[in-house]
Amino acid sequence: MIEGLKPYAEYKDSGLPWITKTPGHWSVNRLRHACEMLVSNVDKHTKPNELPVFLCNYVDVYKNERVHPRLRFMRATASKDEVARFRLRHGDVVITKDSEDWKDIGVPALVEHEAPDFVCGYHLAILRPRPAFVSGAFLLRTLQCHLVAAQFHVEAHGVTRYGLGHGAIKDVSVPIPPPDEQTAIVRFLDHANRKIDSFIRAKRKLIGLLNEQKQAIIHRAVTRGLHPDGPLKPSGIPWLGDIPNHWGILRNMALFSHRVEPGVTGLTVLQVSLRSGITAAELDQFGRPKRLIADATKYKRIHRGDVAYNTMRMWQGAVGVSPSDGLVSPAYVVLKPRKDTCPEFYDFIFHTEVYKQQVNRQSTGIVSDRNRLYWDSFKQMPNLTLPPAEQKEIVAFIAKETAVLNTAIARTEREIALMQEYRTRLTADLVTGKLDVREAAAHLPAQPALTSDEPAPDDSLEEIETEEIEA
Repeated sequence: MIEGLKPYAEYKDSGLPWITKTPGHWSVNRLRHACEMLVSNVDKHTKPNELPVFLCNYVDVYKNERVHPRLRFMRATASKDEVARFRLRHGDVVITKDSEDWKDIGVPALVEHEAPDFVCGYHLAILRPRPAFVSGAFLLRTLQCHLVAAQFHVEAHGVTRYGLGHGAIKDVSVPIPPPDEQTAIVRFLDHANRKIDSFIRAKRKLIGLLNEQKQAIIHRAVTRGLHPDGPLKPSGIPWLGDIPNHWGILRNMALFSHRVEPGVTGLTVLQVSLRSGITAAELDQFGRPKRLIADATKYKRIHRGDVAYNTMRMWQGAVGVSPSDGLVSPAYVVLKPRKDTCPEFYDFIFHTEVYKQQVNRQSTGIVSDRNRLYWDSFKQMPNLTLPPAEQKEIVAFIAKETAVLNTAIARTEREIALMQEYRTRLTADLVTGKLDVREAAAHLPAQPALTSDEPAPDDSLEEIETEEIEA
């Protein structure tokens, strides 16, 4: 994709510590000169005597590179003056202004939607490009550069919540090429990102297919055993169907007891992940350090071999077997296996689609995607019972049969990670002028710029971490 790209013929000192040189004909400007900045104070509440509006909120910006009409905007109200001041225009760039983590500050999104009642929400800042300096499309790519974003991160201040002052945002410096080069860089990056997104979608689809194969192996083994052609009997559970003759049905309370022990100092804080079960990872899914509770007694203690699940995410498979003694979030339920219970066997059951569907039916809550499954409901749910030796035999069989699939999944995930690293480096090289793409962009096939009609990357297989700890 970058074969043949060369540096510019002439460079000059940029005057910036994070990028030593820029092309000789580029300028370096602070955002206060390149853009008009507006910091919104419109919150999500509905107030009497105000105008109804659609609100572009923090999540719309944080999770999307482009703010377009396909997003479901929140309804709120704003005063007439607020609507006039903070109404978003096509071509604006909106950034996150404050967050619970400093690395989440300065995340940009390009606005591709405009309406009289569409306004910017709280915790966001509007950067409205001045055409004489920069286009919104180029500013988006520039702010996505990790070298530029580092200026936001350094200036973010706070203890439990980090934020940027108006001056800190305005003082961020960005390299700015002439307008025709901005267009060429955007065109090249749009073309590259289209190919990268297509690659990632294909790889995620492959991961989905591999996971389907895994689930088929697991489901058959844990519901029919290792001799599926043997005699069967009705389980009496409609969603389970027939089971081997010598298996039985018990409630979860006969397989597990509820462990409720306060945490103790000195143990590692563990978390449940949808992908990797219970781990001691120090970072969350965004690469941020986990926020921990100072008082260890506010955690729950978990012992090696215990099973723990997240009450809000059990229906998605947020459950696992603990590899060690440790501490877990108070939002988890900790299960102590009884004498003849092999926790790894039941962990496989809990991850089957049929069992997750039953968990979802038994969970309760106001918002469907935050339904909770508490011990009182979990303990009454039916489950399979079979000889302990057979449970362990099935666990060993699954490990052997899925080993190749797990290797293929890990390899594919690594390919995605490498491509994302490539995207990061390519963006930085182009918006800081390390590579000249003017000629290459001119010879690209005719394609429209990325717009709201461009298919979004398929993130249906993205990991959703499940830590519910609040400091």
